[in-house]
Amino acid sequence: MEAAEELFAEKSFAGTSVRDVAKKAGVNLAMISYYFGSKEKLMESIFKYRGQHITLQLENMLQNKEMSALEKVYSLIDNYIERIMKQQCFHKIMAREQMAHLKGTTTKLIHELKRTNQELVQRLIAEGQRKREFKKNVDVPLMMATLIGTTSHLVTTQHYYRKLNNLESLSDEEFKKHIKKKLSNHLKSLFKAVLMYE
Repeated sequence: MEAAEELFAEKSFAGTSVRDVAKKAGVNLAMISYYFGSKEKLMESIFKYRGQHITLQLENMLQNKEMSALEKVYSLIDNYIERIMKQQCFHKIMAREQMAHLKGTTTKLIHELKRTNQELVQRLIAEGQRKREFKKNVDVPLMMATLIGTTSHLVTTQHYYRKLNNLESLSDEEFKKHIKKKLSNHLKSLFKAVLMYE
């Protein structure tokens, strides 16, 4: 699945053959057919695997009784940034699939993932509202679009950000730390303003 994810991100789903995946993964072509059935089923497996992990993370955070609602929102932001930084191939595929807006199983999986995660974040915001930590009228879909859009844009265009802000002298590791911290602080400030009473 990791080999397929890299190739789908680099060459696109249509531009990648099962033979390409087998070669990159160092496995027999027949093994892919045996375990997945087809290239489409392999793509579905990647989405299911990544999606289950994201949902499980959100559910565990919701059940945490020791964190305030704002701390949970901050954790959501940091987890999302970390995930996109670590899984850039998957997020490239996700963006491409959403822009193509094709009809099929992958599109249904994306819709289910987004709906489930939005419902979980809605529950998190409702918890903060019940405790009177958060304002009543919060547009959760727009909040999620801000988190996803801002993070995705910065991560996918980081080479421009690096050059425009004279950060080329930083090592890759230093730059990654810098961008994560800046993005985290920026999104937390925005979300605090949107959620909290002044």
